[in-house]
Amino acid sequence: MENTEQKKISLNVNEIKECLPHRYPMLMVDRIEDLVLGESAVGIKNVTANEPFFQGHFPSRPIMPGVFIVEALGQTAGVVVSKTMALEKSGGLVYFMSMDGVRFRKLVEPGDTLRLCVQKDRSHGNVWRFKGKAFVGDALVTEATFTAMIVIPSEEGGQSK
Repeated sequence: MENTEQKKISLNVNEIKECLPHRYPMLMVDRIEDLVLGESAVGIKNVTANEPFFQGHFPSRPIMPGVFIVEALGQTAGVVVSKTMALEKSGGLVYFMSMDGVRFRKLVEPGDTLRLCVQKDRSHGNVWRFKGKAFVGDALVTEATFTAMIVIPSEEGGQSK
């Protein structure tokens, strides 16, 4: 009997940096687990008290801003796209186009570990749509559907799709 299950890939932070242009303080993913090319991945973000946004959000009760949780989901999806399309070789970038059905269910605080689960909903050409859910332990903290566009810089200095 033939094994039809796709190989699952794990990436460390240095391998993630090969896929994404983000760097401190905007890199929101520490590790990728269970990456299935063209389909899905699980990102891991260890939320520490040293995150720069905690200085102002909020000093007396640090809470991770929801927009950064959605960004972490988007970066996890960006790794799926980058590895699938070998964008690290072309210099291609993945840009948010839309976010729908965003829901924030629970607070994320220092010491939490976010598990960022993204699944491709569909893709057509250079546009990919994902469904994402972020968990702390078994608790759903955020969910969203988002669309991204892949842009490959052209040799003339402009951008092509």
